[in-house]
Amino acid sequence: MIASLAMYAHPKLTGAHERYWDLIRDRLGSVGIRAPEILSQTCAEFDVWNDPELVLSQTCGLPYRLWLHNKVALVGTPDFGVNGCQPGYYRSAFLVRAEDPRPNLAAFEDSVFAYNQTFSQSGYAAPWAHTTKRGFWFKDQLHCSQHLESARAVALAQADIASLDAISWRLIQRYESFADKLRVLEWTIPTPGLPYITARVSDASAVFEAIRLAISDLDPIDKEALGIRRLVAIPKSTYLGVENPPDLTIENPLT
Repeated sequence: MIASLAMYAHPKLTGAHERYWDLIRDRLGSVGIRAPEILSQTCAEFDVWNDPELVLSQTCGLPYRLWLHNKVALVGTPDFGVNGCQPGYYRSAFLVRAEDPRPNLAAFEDSVFAYNQTFSQSGYAAPWAHTTKRGFWFKDQLHCSQHLESARAVALAQADIASLDAISWRLIQRYESFADKLRVLEWTIPTPGLPYITARVSDASAVFEAIRLAISDLDPIDKEALGIRRLVAIPKSTYLGVENPPDLTIENPLT
């Protein structure tokens, strides 16, 4: 068995995530679903998502629709109360240096774009959809592996612009000293947020209910720290309906 909630993990949130998982695990146990005692927060994400004994994890919309939708069961989507979004949705912020005077996205067409991964919805697919509708896509790109490092690269002038989701930006503003060197230039349109998944053979509806109840049981301080408001059901078809970059050539990590 394995479970992981690493997508928005931060050292300052370790305790809150552990207590959240304790509540979920207890609720799962009450309906006869076995779950590991602790979260596997440092395991490689694709190893977790592909594990046949996956109890619970959170993935990104792009890998879900590219590789995972027929391999796992969709549980539900946590709502982080993102401004400008309906429950369970999020959007990405284009971040630039606070001192950069350029007024709009078009002015950054020839700039260095920092991104976390090409299989990231918020870091790559969402900004691709946003910019191509305006007639361009960044040719000069810097691969940074994580949203945190993409934002840091802009703050340190190693790149000029980055895209990261509103929850990641929220955490950077809360915990990272370089956040005041950045500003939001523009927001992408909302898309479905990062869904919870379980093994295909699992009872996804029972897992959904366990998480829903766990969120209601969360201590208000932990709920505020994690930013989770509720769990919502977004259909699989809605995730699969989000547009992919047409030139996206990524080797399937699950093969």
